[in-house]
Amino acid sequence: MSREYPDRPFVGIGIVVLKPGHVLLVRRGKAPNIGSWTLPGGAQDIGETAQDAARRELMEETGVTVGPLQLAANVDVITRDPDGRVRYHYTILDFAGRWEAGEPRGDSDAAEAVWVRFEDMAGYALWSEAYRVIDIARRLVDL
Repeated sequence: MSREYPDRPFVGIGIVVLKPGHVLLVRRGKAPNIGSWTLPGGAQDIGETAQDAARRELMEETGVTVGPLQLAANVDVITRDPDGRVRYHYTILDFAGRWEAGEPRGDSDAAEAVWVRFEDMAGYALWSEAYRVIDIARRLVDL
């Protein structure tokens, strides 16, 4: 099924990786939104649990691993065309976890992966929902 004008939503997975004072961000290396900063994540594969998808996407994009994961939030992304028809529809499940191992490196869909200090996040022009999800994750993950 095409992702454009779908007959059902697609499941996306995001992951907020935290370590004291920092969050892990990636710069998108592929469309859509190439060059923008965001949280690591991607599509859930058939037969894969949401948590397994989060861990796989995190490893593929950054080379980082996390400890236990908690579901932090869900985000619905629905884009309509000028006629009001649904052009794209994603339901994104965002998980939160504490960094366990690995030094971030951009790979797969991510051109870069970096630790960003919480007080410097505004300089990365994240989507407003990313800021909201990071705030929730900071309350859930014991740092």
